[in-house]
This record gives sequence, C-alpha cells and structure tokens, in this order.
Amino acid sequence: MPNRRILILGAGKIGQAAAAMLGRCGDYDVVVADAAQAALDRVAAADPVQTRRLDVDNPAELQAALQGMDVAISALSFAHNPAVAKAALDAGASYFDLTEDVATTRAVADLAGQAKPGQVFMPQCGLAPGFVGIVGHHLAQQFERLDSCRMRVGALPKYPTNMLKYNLTWSTEGLINEYCNPCEAIVRGERVDTLALEGVETFSIDGTPYEAFNTSGGLGTLCQTLDGRVRTLDYKTIRYLGHRQLAQFLVNELRLRDHRATLLEILERAVPMTTQDVVIVFVTATGTLDGRFMQLTDSRKVYSGELHGRTWSAIQITTAAGLCAAVDLHLQGQLPSQGFVRQEQVALPDFLANRFGRYYALGEHDGVKVEEVTGQIESEPA
Repeated sequence: MPNRRILILGAGKIGQAAAAMLGRCGDYDVVVADAAQAALDRVAAADPVQTRRLDVDNPAELQAALQGMDVAISALSFAHNPAVAKAALDAGASYFDLTEDVATTRAVADLAGQAKPGQVFMPQCGLAPGFVGIVGHHLAQQFERLDSCRMRVGALPKYPTNMLKYNLTWSTEGLINEYCNPCEAIVRGERVDTLALEGVETFSIDGTPYEAFNTSGGLGTLCQTLDGRVRTLDYKTIRYLGHRQLAQFLVNELRLRDHRATLLEILERAVPMTTQDVVIVFVTATGTLDGRFMQLTDSRKVYSGELHGRTWSAIQITTAAGLCAAVDLHLQGQLPSQGFVRQEQVALPDFLANRFGRYYALGEHDGVKVEEVTGQIESEPA
C-alpha cells in the first residue's frame, strides 16, 4: 500500500520540526511548500521530504499543490488558514493547523460541515491550544461532578537577560494575538470574555516564582465542550515576574494593541530569539470524586533538546509533536472520521502512547527530557 501523502504549508520553525518528525517516521510521503526558496533548501538538506515553491495566496497554485494529498497542514500565520482550509475541502484532503485565533477556528468549523466521508478538519493542534486542552478534558472526565479546571502554560527562555525577561520562541504574530484579543472563560458557570493581560496571579513552580495572566486562544474549544458542566474554567500564560507589567505598558498604555504591525516590528527588532527554552504545563481540576471534594493535577516541564541530530527548542518540539500526533492518530483511524474534530476528543493515554505524542510523556525520549513539576498558585485576584 503506498504511503499517505502530507502537504506541510510553511517552512518556518514549526513547519521544519513537523517535516523532520513526519518525514523521518517512514510511513508518509511529505511535501513542504513555502514561498521562500532558502527555507525550502534548508528543509530539503536536512530531512527526507520533497519541497515545492508556492505562493499560498495564489488559489490556482494552492489547489494544484493539494491535488492527491491526504492531509494538508497549515504551519502558516492564522490569516492564511481559512483559504487553506477551503482549498483542502475542495481537494478532499483532511486539514490541520496550529492557530490560536478564535475567529479562524470558527471559520474552519463552518467549513467542516461540508467535509466528505473520511475528511476531517482539526485546528489548534499545538501546545496551547492543543495538548493543554487534551489534558484539561482528561482531568475533567474523572469527576462525578466537575467544579473547576485551571490551565497554565508557559514557553519560557532558560536565560532571560532583558527587562521583559523574555525571548521570542515562536510566532510573534501569535504572541501579539494572545496579548491583545479577548479571552474566553467560564466564571460562576457563565461563559464570559475577559481581558488579556488581566487576572494576574503569582505562580510558583519547583520553588521558582512566576506570574500568570489571561491570554487569548489557549482554551481552544473547551469552553464550548464544558459549558454547563463546570463552575470555573480559565487559561493563563506563565511568565517570569515583571513581564506582564511591561507587556501591559506596550499593549495598553502605548496603545499598540491598535497598531499591531508597529508592535510586531518593535518586538522582532528588539527581543532576541532563542532555542534555549523550557515549556511548562500545569493543569488542575477540582470536583466531586467518590463522594468527596477532590483536586487532580497534571504537571510537566519539557526541555529543548537534540532530536534527529539537531537542536530543537522546547516550543518547536511540543508544538510539532502535538500537530504530528493529531495527524498520525487521524491516519491510524483513532479519531472521528468526518467533520470538525476538537482537541479534547483525543484521549490523553492515546496521545501519550503515540510515537509523536510521547515527547510529552514523563521521562526521556530521543534526547527530549520531560519532568514532572510541583507548583502552586500563591495568590489570586478576589
């Protein structure tokens, strides 16, 4: 039987990592498409994949690239995703992306209603949204009656040296979205929108103090899934102490929320990137279990490391692993077979047992180290 064919659109940091994972597993024929020839050359020199020069904004080029593909993966900026999803629908390919943008996810969900048998549309296949939603839903399912689910995630530099105490580790456009757009939550049983950069709390992990605050998109579709079943549901991003105050100054005091191209230019000019990072996932849920009010927690820390002979950042590893695991589980018949698929429809044990999802499992896997952490929320707003 011939290998299934996968088209990865975008040869940036996550596209490269996904190409390495899927291309080297031996079960898929992978084509990576991008407008930048230099990026394609780097991918082709490193991994057993094909490459294709492509202007994704040209509908004819995009449709031609999708012909004969079983899966289309968008590792592009969220703005391109509705057009890519529509092209995948027309070509009969299943569609996966990494978006944290709520409006984009809704557009993809609308298209999924027209999916053919065997064709799925699964956005938000990364870390947050993505893996954290799988964990949150897994914990929620353990309770006879669910009270709260609180999800905290941070992609942090190991060695911050600037006043922001931050380095760029992934999409700057995605980061700006998280800091500027409304945040979904459930408060006292009601679905609400909260403000990004608000809801500040002090967060301690392994004795190190952090702060956490509202950011957009991290809940994925969990608000919809758990609506009517939970009293409190929220998502917050973890940063080193002091980061939020400066982010608030840039976004709100200087009103760069309304001038995002300027904010993008400032951040990419002044804040260096790093591959020396760590990803922290800390999820707690409370509710009634065996007649008692109980708390369950899932905590893990994923480090940057060597994979396939190259150094990958922790955010590259975790985001690409979430994406590749979703694609792999779909092609192995372990997910719903048609239409819109939510992250929380993935069973956590299946995810961690997957050859790509295992990069989140505790232990060391191909040079990727994952540790359990201890932590607590030290103070919360009233």
